Amino acid sequence: MASIRFHLANLFRFAGRESCSFFWIYAGCVFGASFLAMFAVMVPMFSSTFARMQQFAVAHPDKATITQGPGSYSIQIQGYHPELFPDLRPVMGAFCLIVAIVVLLLAAAVARRLHDRDKSGFWGLMPLPFLATGFALMPRMFDAPEPDMTLFGYLFLNNAIYIGLLVFLIILLAGRSEPGENRYGPVPSP
Repeated sequence: MASIRFHLANLFRFAGRESCSFFWIYAGCVFGASFLAMFAVMVPMFSSTFARMQQFAVAHPDKATITQGPGSYSIQIQGYHPELFPDLRPVMGAFCLIVAIVVLLLAAAVARRLHDRDKSGFWGLMPLPFLATGFALMPRMFDAPEPDMTLFGYLFLNNAIYIGLLVFLIILLAGRSEPGENRYGPVPSP
C-alpha cells in the first residue's frame, strides 16, 4: 500500500529517481486493475452478442445449429449475418480510455525509474505513437465490409514495432539501478 500511496501522491512528479522494486509493485497493481477494467467492459459485449445469437437460433432454426453437452454449449450459424456481430466502437472507446488512464498513472513513475537507470524520461514515450496509431486505425479495420489487406499489413507492422519498443522499454525499466548519485539525484531510498 505504501507504493500505491506514494505513486498517487506523486502522480505528476517527473523529477528524481525510483527503485526497481518500488516501481514494479505499483506498475503491477495498475496493470492488474486495467485488466479487470477491460474484462468488465468485454463481459457485457460478449453476453449481449451471445444473447443475440441465441435469439437468432430460436427464430431461424434452419440457419443455426445448437450443440449442448455436459459443460459445453455452442451455436453454429450458417451464412453471413452482420447484425449478430458485436459493436466494437464502444469497446474500443472504453479501451482507449483505460489505456489513457494507465499511461497517466504510470508516466511519472516510468520517468523516475528511467532516471534511476541514468536515462532520460523521454525514452518512455517511444511506444506511445504506435499505440495511438493502432487505436486510431483498428476501428477502420473492423468497419470495412471487405478485408483491407493494405490496412491489415500496416496495422501488423505498426503493432510489431509497438511490441518491440514496449519490450525494449520493459528491459530498460527492469534493469539495475545506477549506483550512487547520478544527474537525476541521489539513490532512491524505498
